[in-house]
Amino acid sequence: MYSFNSRVRFSETDTNRKLSITGVMNYLQDCSIFQSEDAGLGFAHVQETKKSWLLSAWNVEVVRRPDVAEEITIATWPYDFKGIYGLRNFAILDKDGNYLVKADSCWFLTDIVTGRPVRLTPEETSLYPVVEPRLDMEDLPRKIALPKEMEIVGTVPVMKQHLDTNLHVNNAQYVAIASEVLPKGAEICGIRAEYRKAAVLGDILSLKAAVDGDKYVVSLCAEDGSVYANVELKVSTH
Repeated sequence: MYSFNSRVRFSETDTNRKLSITGVMNYLQDCSIFQSEDAGLGFAHVQETKKSWLLSAWNVEVVRRPDVAEEITIATWPYDFKGIYGLRNFAILDKDGNYLVKADSCWFLTDIVTGRPVRLTPEETSLYPVVEPRLDMEDLPRKIALPKEMEIVGTVPVMKQHLDTNLHVNNAQYVAIASEVLPKGAEICGIRAEYRKAAVLGDILSLKAAVDGDKYVVSLCAEDGSVYANVELKVSTH
């Protein structure tokens, strides 16, 4: 297991002085980046091998969002490899070791020159030894079933602030954009995200949304109707 300690910064909080949902997602992806860098498998390794891990899906359970200045630990570990996919858990813990966030994720190795997935070899999987079991959390499918009736609720142009080092919209940004459809007072307790294709600078994201019980389902689409990402937000109201 790889982990690092942090303290919730004011700049990472929302109007309730709690770690924002974007902050949650950023901590998770930062943890995997830190692990790769510390293991010598970071950005320099990507440039050398021309291979990079890209995110396919998230399943996140939010037990409690930590408060500003609260001490937290962020942890991650791979737990399985299947075909082209690598499966990885994440957790955010409070100072007493209680779970604040649990997350499951699916990644695939990609040739950064061709943009195509690369089948994993034993040599590549050995770089990320599986030493911890999968987290005890609901095993949900990667693909998100969309309601038949969805309403177009707005459009968002892709700007520089949405991009990461791949010059793609960062995975956390899709969740942040999707969360804008939620009503005031809705507290996110679960996040599923399915990433289909990368949006880049200048693209227009068309947001289609529907309510399914306690879940808000948002499909972020291109102008031609193809899907960049689907996001399901499970909410509770207090």
